[in-house]
Amino acid sequence: MYFYLVQKSQMIMQTVNKKTHLNYYIYKKLCKKLLIVVILTFAKLNNLRTYTVDVTMVNQRLILAYSGGLDTSCILKWLLDKNFEVICYMADVGQDEDFQKAKSKALKIGANEVIVDDLKASFVEDYVFPAVQAGLLYESRYLLGTSLARPCIATGLIKCFIEKKASYIAHGATGKGNDQVRFELSCYALCPSVKIIAPWRILEFTERFQGRSDLLKYAVQNQIPVSATVSAPWSIDANLIHISYESGILENPLTEPPDNLFLMTKNLTSTPDKPYYLQICFEKGFPVAIITDDNNKIVNMLDICLEVNRIGSRYGVGRIDIVENRFIGMKSRGIYETPGVHILHVAHTDLEVFCLDKEVYRIKQDLSNRLSDCVYNGFWFSPEGDFLRKCIQKAEETVTGMVKLKIYKGNVFVIGRSSKTSLYNEDLVSMDKQSDFTPADATGFINIHAIRLKEYHRYLNEFTKH
Repeated sequence: MYFYLVQKSQMIMQTVNKKTHLNYYIYKKLCKKLLIVVILTFAKLNNLRTYTVDVTMVNQRLILAYSGGLDTSCILKWLLDKNFEVICYMADVGQDEDFQKAKSKALKIGANEVIVDDLKASFVEDYVFPAVQAGLLYESRYLLGTSLARPCIATGLIKCFIEKKASYIAHGATGKGNDQVRFELSCYALCPSVKIIAPWRILEFTERFQGRSDLLKYAVQNQIPVSATVSAPWSIDANLIHISYESGILENPLTEPPDNLFLMTKNLTSTPDKPYYLQICFEKGFPVAIITDDNNKIVNMLDICLEVNRIGSRYGVGRIDIVENRFIGMKSRGIYETPGVHILHVAHTDLEVFCLDKEVYRIKQDLSNRLSDCVYNGFWFSPEGDFLRKCIQKAEETVTGMVKLKIYKGNVFVIGRSSKTSLYNEDLVSMDKQSDFTPADATGFINIHAIRLKEYHRYLNEFTKH
């Protein structure tokens, strides 16, 4: 049982490699013993190791990524029943959580220790603002609010794992979601020797807990205090910059989200009737200061993030309802609130176009799309991720200046910008000044570009005659 998933995946791969025509019955029988096909890919390509639980693991120290919710509370008890010494690790990335209450719950269940790690400043400085600088936007819509938190949490988790000299890490991410990939790839990158237990991919666990109702029954039987109900209408994941809503009634892509779903932003009918004016200052693409409507200047990175979030929340900014492509191959619906980062993204994009050469900007956009995919898929710590960040940072060297915004009824309007490093030349573009530009030169420019259009349509006309 010890290397169950790894051994079975290797067996399949060896069989595939040795036989041109694989016996379908054998293949099917082996595949049934694995929980999801994607684990096979990771085991083969990334040498990832996900363990089952057997008697050889008893009395070993384990760090559990603990949220205080139903899933991880039940997982905590289940691991304790397997005779692990469990230390619960809670990452504070700004979510609205009663950490003292969650800590008390974990200790009551039987955890040996509970660590609450304040990662808010690191989250903003090392992940959120670099993402703003890079202009990250997955599939042209998603600001990666959840994805960015995972490598941040994994960094704290691995630090705890090393300091506590633990043998294993465990998490409560499900076998169908992206988070299992993001957490584990980050952990393996930061500590290649780490061993990970993922209960939702262990047959013994999934046969016992086939749904939320089974978890609730287990919680009642073991006197685990939970506030969840069987009919919970959707799942929520939150942090400092973002809240995501998925599952439940939202799985039907035609279902309109109810107004009471949104926890971070106001409905438009409840937002102020007076617009809010905000100035955002950037240095090399990084937000370095904001000047608020009442002329208050804020320069601390965490405080900047908190303030733009507060403003965006009040004005109903940053809501999206999308169907996205998960890394593991399926499509999923997500409803997201990212008010503050949406404001920063709008301002940063405007300043980029103002400052950057046209072709540099286009190449940088291609790099941003590639890096967005990396972050979404869990490859923050990958060599390609490092390479892309360095390239983008080079492009951002001249993105320094200020952008003026008007925020009103869910919208963010750019109403002005200034920069000492901009390529904008007012004298050159002015319709009232001759400058060094000779309008007559445009004739040749137009004629040259017209050649291919004329030839293309000549061909079309000839083709249609025949």
